[in-house]
Formats: sequence, structure tokens, C-alpha cells
Amino acid sequence: AGTAADVDSAVAAARAAFPAWSATTPQHRADVLRRLGTGLAARTEEIAQAITAEMGSPIGMSRTAQVAFPAAVVESIAGLADDFAWTEEVGNSLIVREPVGVVGAITPWNFPLQQIVSKLAPALLAGNTMVFKPSENAPLTARILAEAAAEAGVPDGVFNVVYGTGATVGEAISAHPDIDMISFTGSTRAGQRISSVAAATVKRVALELGGKGANIILDDADLPAAVERGLMMAFSNGGQVCGAWPRMLVPASRQEEVVALAVEAAKQYTVGDPGDEATRIGPMASETHRQKVVGYIERGIADGARLVFGGPQRPEGLTVGAYVQPTIFADVDPASAIAQEEIFGPVLTIIPYADEEEAVAIANGTLYGLTSGVFGEPEHALAIARRLRVGQVDVNAGHWNPLAPFGGYKHSGNGREFGRYGLEEFLETKSIQR
Repeated sequence: AGTAADVDSAVAAARAAFPAWSATTPQHRADVLRRLGTGLAARTEEIAQAITAEMGSPIGMSRTAQVAFPAAVVESIAGLADDFAWTEEVGNSLIVREPVGVVGAITPWNFPLQQIVSKLAPALLAGNTMVFKPSENAPLTARILAEAAAEAGVPDGVFNVVYGTGATVGEAISAHPDIDMISFTGSTRAGQRISSVAAATVKRVALELGGKGANIILDDADLPAAVERGLMMAFSNGGQVCGAWPRMLVPASRQEEVVALAVEAAKQYTVGDPGDEATRIGPMASETHRQKVVGYIERGIADGARLVFGGPQRPEGLTVGAYVQPTIFADVDPASAIAQEEIFGPVLTIIPYADEEEAVAIANGTLYGLTSGVFGEPEHALAIARRLRVGQVDVNAGHWNPLAPFGGYKHSGNGREFGRYGLEEFLETKSIQR
């Protein structure tokens, strides 16, 4: 449980290390990042076991998405060093891209390595130093990352970890006059607080916040493939994913086909010990969070949604632990709480629509705008994707691209991560007239 004084010490170290680190070449910093990526890959099993232990991600997912994705991000960011336009000529002006300075990073527990690497890699390549607060619910991974960074050649003071709560350490980082930028991933409520506190020192704030993604299944879609992928995007990591698709929008005339397919597919999502290779949904990250998810399931039933799979009861045989049944509702009112608010658990809401105009309106009809999916004839699906007010859309299960920007519209935040778009977040722009 760190203190404001610990933040002061970390900021002083980061400020002292900034001149030397920012003076190194992008190629040197890229080499350090590549060594970091290699170091993380070498510790895959240790990191996977830590993530499974601290937040309950099934071990299979911990070994793949939880560790493999961050390693890919590090490599993709390092690869930008040579081709990025660090300087350019515009008329008689020299445009120079320079590091922001000391970056404060605050991350959540659901993807404890991915979330910080998505900030650390571009921040370091840009020449910044960093003070990092991991979630108090997921401290183990942060230590491993710090060790790997030191082994990769990140100098003392460039990357500093301060454990603690948001109310103490997060507030101190957000308010600190010697921190030049905050990069935060987490809840919309916390992002609003950080923005408010950071405004007093006029620091830059980049936010990646909540989501309520819609999976629009068009009438010309491959229905089994769309439902299977949509269910995975709702239940993966126990639904504890900001970019999840908890809303499945389907033609009203085909809702019962979709329900039958979804229920059958949901039977394959084994709930249990996250250390078991066969488990697909582990426990929620805490008992408090389990109660929140169950509360939403109960709310859905009370509000009249049709429960077709799962429910608020504990999974059979799991009387101890923060376990939740994967749950599916049909005939969901798009204005209801379970269709509007971020549940962050394995709860899928199937929402029927009359026509495509209504589907787009429903998809856009929340406070959030992070991710969505569209399934249908490719050009048809692309046309619908262009109409969605979200930062990222997958068409027919398009593959994840670590160079493509990720971030939200509306209450899902501002700024972007990954690729050159993520690198630009951590750079200032200077114009020199000659």
C-alpha cells in the first residue's frame, strides 16, 4: 500500500532520469524494447501463473492472450523506430516530435500485463520516463515486468512502480505537478475523476475506459459463425474485457435460431478452477465483483428479460470462490440496465431488431463507443461498420492487428493505443521556423 510520499520519490527518480533517456536515439530505445519483449516471452509460464493466481484468468488464456499479445505489442512498437517521422519539413518550418516528459500510468486488473505494456512500450520509445500504478488486485505481474525491464537495460529511474490504491496513489499521480501526462485504462467513473484532478496542472490525459460493444448479426450473415464468435467475445476472460461484445443484435425473425445456437455453444464454456486446462471461465476477479455481476443478472430477470441460459445461482459444485454462471438473456429491451450498463461479466444480452436502421440506432444508443462487431456479406457488413460510433469494429471476425489504433468514442475515452497512433499519444510537437 504505497503512499503519496512514495509517488514523490518515484517522480523525482523519473524526472532525474529523463534527460539522459530522452537523449538516446529511437533505435537504441527500440533495441531495449526488443530485449524486453524477449525477456517477457522467456517468462511466459511464470507470468501466466501469476495472472491466473491474481485475477482468475483461465491458464490457457493467460498463456496466450494475456502474455502473447503484450509480447506482440512490444515488437510492433519497437519496429516503428526507423520509419516514424520524428522530424519533418513543412515549408520553412522544422517539425520535431519530442517526448512529453514524465508519464503517469494507471492500469486495471483484467489484463494486467497487456494494459501496461500498451503504455510502457510507446512511452519509452518516445523517450519518456514513467511512474506506474498497477491495480491493487493484480500486483504480481507488475513486479515481473519491472524485473524484466531492468534485465533488458531500462536504466534506473526510467520505469518506476508504485503499488497502492486509486484513492491514495492514483490521486497523487494524477495531481502531481511534475508528471506531464496521465495514461489511464479503467472505469469511466475513475477516468472522470482522474481528468478532474489532472486539470489543475493542465497535464495531458489519455483515457481508455468502459465499453458496451454490440455484435450486429445481419440477415445475410453466416449465423453459426457469427454466434460462436459473438459468444466468445462476450464470455472471454469471464466477460471482464472492456472491448467485449455483451450485446448481440439479431433480426427479430431469426432470434430463436440465434438463441438455440447460443445456448448450445454456451454449454462448452466450462466454469471452474482457472488452473485447470479445461476451464474456459474462471472466477471473477474478486467476491465484490462477483456480487456486482450477479446483481445485474437479477436485475435483468426483474426487468423482464427472458433468461435462456445460466442465472444468478452459483455454478453447480462451486460453493466457494467468486464464480458466476455464464448467462444469456433474450428479448432484451435495449433501454434496460443490462443492455446499457457495463456488467463486466459473462452475461450476453440478445436484442432483436426490426431493420438495419434500428440495429444501428441500438448499437449506437449507449454512452459507450469502444468496440463492435458486424457479421454479414462483406461489403454489406462494411457499410454498417462505417455507421457505428465506436473506435474499433471487427467485420466477420477480422484478425487483431497490433498496429491498428484502439480506443473509444464518447464515454469510452479519448486517445489511441497501438501502432504509430499510440506512439503519437506520448509525443509533443514542436515547430521551429527558419
